[in-house]
Amino acid sequence: MLLFSLLQILHHPPQPPPSDFLKRAHTYSIVAYDSVSGDLGIAVQSKFPNVGGLVPWARAGVGAVATQALSNTDYGEKGLELLARGATAPEAMRIIMRSDPQPSQRQVGMVDAHGNAASWTGDSTFDWAGGRTGGGQVGGKGQMITGHGYAAQANIMVSDATVRNMAETFERARGSLADRLIAALVAGQAGGGDRRGMQSAALLVVRAKGGYLGGTDRYIDIRVYDAPDPIKELQRLYALHKLYFFTSDSADLIPITPALQKELEAILLTEPANQPQKWLAAPQPSLNQTFLTALANFMYWENYDVRVRMDSKIDRVALEDIRKNRRNVRR
Repeated sequence: MLLFSLLQILHHPPQPPPSDFLKRAHTYSIVAYDSVSGDLGIAVQSKFPNVGGLVPWARAGVGAVATQALSNTDYGEKGLELLARGATAPEAMRIIMRSDPQPSQRQVGMVDAHGNAASWTGDSTFDWAGGRTGGGQVGGKGQMITGHGYAAQANIMVSDATVRNMAETFERARGSLADRLIAALVAGQAGGGDRRGMQSAALLVVRAKGGYLGGTDRYIDIRVYDAPDPIKELQRLYALHKLYFFTSDSADLIPITPALQKELEAILLTEPANQPQKWLAAPQPSLNQTFLTALANFMYWENYDVRVRMDSKIDRVALEDIRKNRRNVRR
């Protein structure tokens, strides 16, 4: 048996990588649908710069797509159009594959707004390559698999542990879709990840009118172009995104007591630091309109736009960040 294997290797020596090898997004990703919130999203990591500019595509109420290996934007653009017209994720993928000149070099994950999911791994992708979908479907090269809720896929991995970890972790994780997607990404790397290493990552979650002030469906759109540990950086940026773009939770609203007013006035009376006119000219005898307006202006200045209030309360999350940023400032 060993002799036969050696003869096979000698007869079929390893082939050099194709000329477009470095242009391929050697990647692991997960696309998913949240039946509770209706959110659709993608999390992705790769040993390739700016993977967020290539792989993830999504539209609120329609679907989410990850197109990788030798990435083909038709699966994103045309795929979402087909989903918007009523095709399921497996149907849309098959339609695009029929006109794709190189389906064997693609890897695609797709989910629609009803939770139908599909994952395709071409037989010319590099080991390890394959995918999993919700419901337990597992597939390798040259296979399309279908399922419900999510599709996880990877190519040029250390082993199948990356996809297995992503799928199992996503199913067990709790919290928002974004929380679960990031947990899956972390687990994928723990399974070995891209065998060439790490470089970039992205998180895209869409929700109808979920963008800034309801202007777009881009509820979360974070891209790490290039970093030594892109997943850790993605987690850091996600925490910032929640601080600056998520609106206040009613459980986080706390009353501005006289003691808290005095603490905040110490800031309002001395900031902005490099400007002659401060937010507040003098301490206020009560929680009046002058104080509340000064506090609001300060919070807008500090980019807490979506957490500004005028009702004698303050957002605890914003307050904690205000305190953290002035921990070493003497007043």
